[in-house]
Amino acid sequence: MKDYPQILFKNRRPGETLFLDGYRAAGGYGALKKALTQMTPQEVIDEVKNAGLRGRGGSGFPTGQKWAFFPAQKAGVKYLVCNGDEMEPGTYKDRQLLLADPHQLIEGMIIAAYALQIDIGYIFLRYAYEDCARRVERAIAEARQAGYLGNDILGSGFFCDLRLHRSAGRYILGEETALLNGLEGRRPNPRAKPPFPVNQGLFDRPTVINNVETLANVPHIINGGADWYRGVALTAEGAGSKIFGLSGHLEATPCVELPLGVPLGEIIEHYGGGVWRGRRFKACLPGGASTPYLTRAHLDLPMDFDAVQGARSRLGTACITVFDDRTCMLAATLNLIRFFARESCGWCTPCRDGLVMVTWLLEKIEGGTASMDDVYMLQDQMRNISGQAMTGAMWGPMRGEYVFKVGSRAFCPLADGAMAPVEALLRLFRDEVEDHVKQGRCPF
Repeated sequence: MKDYPQILFKNRRPGETLFLDGYRAAGGYGALKKALTQMTPQEVIDEVKNAGLRGRGGSGFPTGQKWAFFPAQKAGVKYLVCNGDEMEPGTYKDRQLLLADPHQLIEGMIIAAYALQIDIGYIFLRYAYEDCARRVERAIAEARQAGYLGNDILGSGFFCDLRLHRSAGRYILGEETALLNGLEGRRPNPRAKPPFPVNQGLFDRPTVINNVETLANVPHIINGGADWYRGVALTAEGAGSKIFGLSGHLEATPCVELPLGVPLGEIIEHYGGGVWRGRRFKACLPGGASTPYLTRAHLDLPMDFDAVQGARSRLGTACITVFDDRTCMLAATLNLIRFFARESCGWCTPCRDGLVMVTWLLEKIEGGTASMDDVYMLQDQMRNISGQAMTGAMWGPMRGEYVFKVGSRAFCPLADGAMAPVEALLRLFRDEVEDHVKQGRCPF
């Protein structure tokens, strides 16, 4: 097993949480001092942009580019929001980060607030993460008492304060505009874009929203520099490290920090201990429940944003769920779709009604009561819900490749993410789907 350098997990100890004294002893808040005393806000933004940091919450959008869109010089109140509503099935990396080293997030948020000239930051945390909430509250109180929050931070004249908000629950709150409605005390429906949150977000004021892991990377970029951060990754296109959370049919299911670009097979064999019970790898969700499956053909695939996208999937949260060769992939997909259908906010028809229909169709096929017309109807829902369709003459009973259409039929990304495993099921495991129909039962 290769000994890769640790960045986000360098202070991680089993069963322990590092608070202020330990964090400062390890160099904590040195990046904040450097940013406030040696760098202008624009220089901080440029450093993050040049480092190539991409969003670690699932979208992979360049963080520095998002910050560059922000009207930092606009008068009045502006907000920074940390999205800690980690409810993607199979994803638990942010929880591990906060349990180990909460001050890392606090320092990253203060630096981000300085770069964007923001006074107030909110940490929006998943309702079930009470253990994390207690640690974050303590870290905020310690930072405030030590002079890292409040007026005239480190004698710079900069003011910033942070507040923790416990989510009321529901998966839809992970969507950034639904999160803003929830933070305001409204029903958490997604908002139409434009306007985008950077221009009109929380309480109709300019707002930047970043994930826990994304913001925790910021102090390390300021300390080490953009060139160092880019050099951490194993691929030319990648930058930095990534926290990978393993789950499913593995001998071990750790949460590990690895450079971007480590091959999928190496992660499964060396860190997951290989597929359990002597069985073989069949497929995996590479980045949470809303990402298309990868198969044995992808075991050499570098796990970074561009490479995984080139394999017609997404790195997402980089939390990998493995399925062994005895798994019915239709049953696995049905389990995921039941979750997404239940968690739909009901705001738009393709999601509210479409996911229920997809659930019904998958249940019929899995139960052995379906015909091939039901399979074709399932194909049709790809177009109705997420704008994907079979190409040309390959429509109907003929097999063909799915193509991604620009623009979704749904109001927000929840429905598109929900249909990602369905798309991969029909593309990669079509024979299994048809065997259910032909045999009148689940063949597994």
